[in-house]
Amino acid sequence: MKKSVFLGALTFAGLAAGAAAAGTLEDVQARGKLNCGVTTGLVGFAAPDANGEWNGFDVAVCRAVAAAVLGDPTAVEFIPTTGKTRFTALASGEIDMLARNTTWTFSRDVDLKFDFVGVNYYDGQGFMVPKALGVSSAKDLDGATVCIQTGTTTELNLADFFRANNINYEPVPIETNAEAQQQYLAGACDVYTTDASGLAATRATFENPDEHTLLPEIVSKEPLGPLVRHGDNEWGDVVRWTLNALITAEELGVTSANVGDMASNTTNPEVARLLGTEGNLGEMMGLEADWAKKAIMSEGNYGEIFAKNIGEETPIGLARGLNAQWTDGGLLYSPPFR
Repeated sequence: MKKSVFLGALTFAGLAAGAAAAGTLEDVQARGKLNCGVTTGLVGFAAPDANGEWNGFDVAVCRAVAAAVLGDPTAVEFIPTTGKTRFTALASGEIDMLARNTTWTFSRDVDLKFDFVGVNYYDGQGFMVPKALGVSSAKDLDGATVCIQTGTTTELNLADFFRANNINYEPVPIETNAEAQQQYLAGACDVYTTDASGLAATRATFENPDEHTLLPEIVSKEPLGPLVRHGDNEWGDVVRWTLNALITAEELGVTSANVGDMASNTTNPEVARLLGTEGNLGEMMGLEADWAKKAIMSEGNYGEIFAKNIGEETPIGLARGLNAQWTDGGLLYSPPFR
C-alpha cells in the first residue's frame, strides 16, 4: 500500500513537473515572441543602437534561442534589467530567460531557484582607474572611493578583497553601468570595479580610453551565462542546447556562411545530427529538425559572435583567453550532440 501511494505521489510530482517544464516553451511559441532579460546597456554585450535595435554578445544568445524556437531571430522583446531587478523579473515570469552578464553562484542556483544553463563568458572581477591616479595595483587603493553596482557579486568580492588585504575603501553605490560611467568620469569615485569584460566594454566608449588603466589583479571567478527558472526543465534544455549548438558549431567549423552547405553535404555524423539532417534531436525538445541550423544562421557560431561584438578587432578588444575552444587551450567545451 505504501509503495503504491509513494509511486502515485511520484507520478503526480512528475506530471506537475512536466506541466511546469512545458510552460515556458509553449508560452513562447503561443506568444510568437521571446521575452529576454538583458542589461540596461553595456556596449558589446547588450545595448540598443540609435535606431533602438539591440546588439551584442548576450543579445546574440537571445536571438539564437528565438531562431531555434520560433524560426525568427528578430522575434525577441528585450527587457532591460539592473543588478537588483533582474532576478525578480525572471522569477515573476516577466522574462523567459536572462542573458545579462550574470555570474553563476551557489546561492543564485540553489537559494534563488534558478538554473544556469551554461557559461557563455568566463570572466573575473577587475579594477579600472584613471592613469592620472598613478596606481599600478589594486593593493595600492587604500582609502579609495569605489563605484560599484549594488545587488551584484562584485559588491561582495570587493569587500572580501579589501578585507583580505587589510585596506579600506569607501563604496559609491550605483544601479546601472551608465550611472557608474557617469560617476567615474565625473570624479565621484577613484575606481570602477566590475567584471573585467565590462570594464573593457565601458572604457571603449570613453572619449579618451587611453587615459584609463585596467589594473592587473583579477580577484574572482565570474562564470557568466544565461539562466532560467527552476522546475522548467524542458525550457532549460532548449536554452542550454542552443548555447551548446553555438559552441559546437565553432568547434566543428560550421559558420553562418556555410551552414546551408554543411547541412546538405557534410560527411561528419555529428554535424549532420547538429543541423538536423540525421537523427531526431529537435523532436526530442519539441522543436523543428533544423532548430540548431536556424540558431547558427541568426548571428553565427560562438566564435563569430565573439569576434563581431567583443573580439580583438573591435574597440573593446578582448582576446579569447579562457573563452577559447578546449582544443585551443580554453575552457569552451560542449557535451556531444548524439
